[in-house]
Amino acid sequence: MPERTSGPLRVTVIADSDTRWKWGALTARRIDPEARLDARLLRGRATPTPRQLAELGIPADSMSEHTAAELLAEISSKTCDVLVVSCVGGTVQALLHGFDRAWREDDRRPVVVTGYVGVVYEKLADGLLLRAGADVVLANSADDARRFRAVYEGVGHPTGSIVETALPFLDGERYRPDDSRPFTVTFAVQPSVPEGRADRLHLLRRLVGHARRHSDRQVLVKLRSKPGEHTTHIEENPYQKLVSSLDPPENVSLVYGAMGEVLDRTDLLVTVSSTAAMEALHRGVPTAILTDLGIREALGNHHFIGSGCLASWDELDDGVLPKADPDWTAAHGVATGDPYADLRARVNGLLAAGRLPRLSPYYTLRTAPGYLPGVLARHGLDPEGLPAARLAPRETGPMRRAARDLLRNSARTAYRQGVQRVAPAIRRWGQL
Repeated sequence: MPERTSGPLRVTVIADSDTRWKWGALTARRIDPEARLDARLLRGRATPTPRQLAELGIPADSMSEHTAAELLAEISSKTCDVLVVSCVGGTVQALLHGFDRAWREDDRRPVVVTGYVGVVYEKLADGLLLRAGADVVLANSADDARRFRAVYEGVGHPTGSIVETALPFLDGERYRPDDSRPFTVTFAVQPSVPEGRADRLHLLRRLVGHARRHSDRQVLVKLRSKPGEHTTHIEENPYQKLVSSLDPPENVSLVYGAMGEVLDRTDLLVTVSSTAAMEALHRGVPTAILTDLGIREALGNHHFIGSGCLASWDELDDGVLPKADPDWTAAHGVATGDPYADLRARVNGLLAAGRLPRLSPYYTLRTAPGYLPGVLARHGLDPEGLPAARLAPRETGPMRRAARDLLRNSARTAYRQGVQRVAPAIRRWGQL
């Protein structure tokens, strides 16, 4: 990344999965559509594959894969003006401590932005306090902003970093029924909800039954990843394997690709609690949040209480098309106007301030001595935020680097195969 003397804003996005790259990259574009965008993918089990990145279709001026230690050695005010950390909470916390240590002697440092990738329905306090210390913590709705401020106020942490926006991928044309094509029902699956095989099979059996009952409809199963790939969460029971065992009719199809392109031809979006629901609601697409497995915090569908979208497959079979409550959608990030104006103003104000104060995470060795060291250690950092000696970045030649990458990719493939094939088989044997 070139050092900036003039020219476009330089934004670097650190992401640890395909979904988080999408959120981080689109957030960067909301800050400045003309910015130079550099992608730094954090190496791990969910590092996106080339296919996943191509499917998202968000180009970057540069893209490379790194360890946390390598990122801490590379990124500074010499390489970027704004750093968007789009990672799981523990990773955000480790990077905040690591960058604070790395930039301690610098005259300037990048503005650090972070937030949640989607709907915040679990681990509110845990995830939010792990993100505390960034210059900007994004809330994806007015409801999120209210809850975030309550948490920070409750622990005595400043609330000034919280900025209300909206999910950055909410876009697309307003929904209009199209009689020139079949009525299309899209079931947007999630890698982690529900997790169990029996629950997933129940939803798929009902989907197949819906397709048979409404043979004039096209029923799509929108998948997140192919077998062997990971998104944010590990998936042990891929839907594409389960649906093939149910002998689905011809009007059931499995689809990949960008969610926006699928929504362009969707007349009813069905899901358990996916952020795809927010995309559909933003467009005005009728949206059903399934209640078949109950309304439970573990499923995340409790977030949609009051939305007017809760429905079961029985109701959908009978022709129900849920209608969203406008007051609920307005409070939960499905907004009009420009929800990113405050974000741009905050970032521009920080950039104009010159030297910024040090990053100040809420968790320190004083406030959480039994918790923070473990969080840092999982990302190769010692309790002071320094890379452990064995994980520090090293210069390597092209042959050694190629061998290292081959070994790493082989290990990742073996891990994914173990999660998706070996572990479920062992559990089944244990039940015999």
